[in-house]
Amino acid sequence: MAKPSSQVAAHLEWLGFVKPTGLVVSPTALVRAGAILDRRDAEGQERLRECIDGYDPDDPAFSSSLPSFPDFAHTVLGWSFSPKGYAGTKDSPVPSEMETTMLDTGETVRPRYAVRMGKGESEWQLLVLVGKPGYDFERPEGNRPSPHATMERLLRNAGVPAGLLFNGETLRLVSAPEGESSGWLDFRVKDMVETAGQPICTAMRLLLSEKRLLAASRDKRLAALMADSRKFQNEVSQELSEQVLHALYELLRGFQAAHDASPGKQLLARFLDPDHTRDDQGDADEVYRGLLTLVLRLIFVLYAEERDLLPQDEVFLNAYSVAGLHKRLREDAALHPDTMDQRYGAYAQLLFLFRMIHDGARSDIMILPARYGVLFDPDRYRFLEGRSAEVAGGRQVGQTIEPPRVSDGTIYRVLEKLLVLKGERISYRALDVEHIGSVYETMMGFRLETATGRSVAIKAAKPHGAPTTVDLDELLAESPGKRAKWIRGATDRAITDKVSKPVRQADTIESLHAALAPIVDADATPDLVAPGSMVLQPSEERRRSGSHYTPRELTEPIVRNTLKPVLDRLRDEAGGLPTPDQLLDLKVCDPAMGSGAFLVEACRQLGSVLVESWRHHGTTPDQATGQDELVLARREVARQCLYGVDRNPVAVDLAKLSLWLATLAKDLPLTFLDHALRHGDSLVGLTNKQIASFHWKADAPTFQPGFEATKAQEQLARAKELRRRIREAGEDASDWALRDMLDQADSATAAVRQTGDLVMVAFFEGAKPKKREEVRA
Repeated sequence: MAKPSSQVAAHLEWLGFVKPTGLVVSPTALVRAGAILDRRDAEGQERLRECIDGYDPDDPAFSSSLPSFPDFAHTVLGWSFSPKGYAGTKDSPVPSEMETTMLDTGETVRPRYAVRMGKGESEWQLLVLVGKPGYDFERPEGNRPSPHATMERLLRNAGVPAGLLFNGETLRLVSAPEGESSGWLDFRVKDMVETAGQPICTAMRLLLSEKRLLAASRDKRLAALMADSRKFQNEVSQELSEQVLHALYELLRGFQAAHDASPGKQLLARFLDPDHTRDDQGDADEVYRGLLTLVLRLIFVLYAEERDLLPQDEVFLNAYSVAGLHKRLREDAALHPDTMDQRYGAYAQLLFLFRMIHDGARSDIMILPARYGVLFDPDRYRFLEGRSAEVAGGRQVGQTIEPPRVSDGTIYRVLEKLLVLKGERISYRALDVEHIGSVYETMMGFRLETATGRSVAIKAAKPHGAPTTVDLDELLAESPGKRAKWIRGATDRAITDKVSKPVRQADTIESLHAALAPIVDADATPDLVAPGSMVLQPSEERRRSGSHYTPRELTEPIVRNTLKPVLDRLRDEAGGLPTPDQLLDLKVCDPAMGSGAFLVEACRQLGSVLVESWRHHGTTPDQATGQDELVLARREVARQCLYGVDRNPVAVDLAKLSLWLATLAKDLPLTFLDHALRHGDSLVGLTNKQIASFHWKADAPTFQPGFEATKAQEQLARAKELRRRIREAGEDASDWALRDMLDQADSATAAVRQTGDLVMVAFFEGAKPKKREEVRA
């Protein structure tokens, strides 16, 4: 496996220590721009210590605080504050276009300093806010938004790429590009003055010195570094998407081996065995959806671990966390590379972790709140735990299970693909929810089949497409001259003469396999797949067009322009900022939501407006403080305002995951979204009147006097009331109570839905009105 260069590794080290939130700069972009970290550079640290009054690390009362930003910037960063490069001085005041009016307070805010894009240039690349000594960047000041929120608004309103917050103890570098998620990293003075903090201080000067801001070529200044970092992050998500798909193939092979090793090959028999005699034989795609859920669980945990949303004590980190498991498996693979697939235990640890996240856990030193939600529900895909779905009832307290024998080698390879890219550790902290959505949409659009003969996967014809598994026994049976055409028909891939000639000449499975080697996807099928084994086949659309996702630079302006007239109307009605009740009464529905990119963006934008409304009207909930205020606002919006439908059940799960990640709170369960994000077809359907008339025509007479009409209206009214109670339930409502109400609501509408389904059957069964009427009758 490739290792990162020493220059990239140096940046990974200090970034790992400061733990950025979101994306600010990437190590690769820094090295590309010539920002090489000199580990021997002690000058910056020495100058920093000079700026601290009475610096004495041996004095217990010593405080690592910088009394003056101008002195620090001049001494440590080399800022000259020349009017050609800076604003905010007596000779060069900050221009009025840098001001912004806070909607919730009406106050006008202006940065303390601003740095031009280059000497004498009219564009700006950095704004500076200087706060009170030691003031928390996340804490609002009375009715005023927090310094961090103020900085983000300043940057976005002025179109400036970067901001710097200063409170004497910390410098926070903020990136808030228009239409994208913000990111920030903190340079703490206390850390930088310590001996081990020298690389952090050096990195700060690399980014913020006058030499970088004003003297470097335009393509190597701070603004360019940040822009290149975001481009690189998009490249990372595209490359990661291929690895994640290969991780799914790894799991498929791992569960195939576990099935073959299970007593009587019963683990997946009800899904895969056509001769299985049970009346409730499952759908083979249930295995695909279960394995996909397993990958989504890992993503959720990796994201939560890096955002410090799971316990940070040593016991959890070493014994339960996915990052800790990956570290142990990597050490095992280095010591015992040949026996990883004969060792077991890692998968059982994952199952234990998933149950802890779902049910919660508590000890003397650790509290893990219950998250609940369908993603971690142990009863949803019981085969993942080795439990039979044919046994009535759910899991029992104290029930002993025998986990599937998924090898440590399988789990190690899966985690490597999720965590390492080109030798570098992937930072889930720096990934946007949209990046994660784009990555995992690559796993959609498949069906699970069993190989009819010895098979291999052929690489996709287009970038970001999906490999297609072909039966080599069937291909070998074709006449040599027709094999190239057969391959193209099965995979949409035309083969070159270099491949087609040996394919024509092949007379055994082994020689045919060797002939196809240049176009075989070895990550999907490293070996021949035996007959009867599981294979993933892409749908025709997925194979031809590849995966699709909607980047935030597209969703942000579309959602903003869509919501603007709605919010303007509410402002007119309220005579100012809309009230919280007005905002939470809005309904936003995406009828083909995919991974939920538009819903996530609507959640962000409405959440920000709701925070402003809370402050303006003095109704901020007691539990909303600092950054949690925005998190809580987004949770309320997700719970009360957002709805979505998709024909693909996997897309529904992915959309839930996207919204969970966008609204994840440290101590609260996963927001209940089952009532709002639904699997179904939003393009066809009937009104209540059409159902009562048992006809697809809008003006059709009632089918029979009283036919289902009264009962239907009663049931719909009951379902409407239950769904209202779900929507208005607070955070303290239990997952079980919400799920029970949804089950009751679905049960109430079941007969009405069936009546509507029958009408649609009649419509689609007949090509002409006469035939349709016959079927309807």
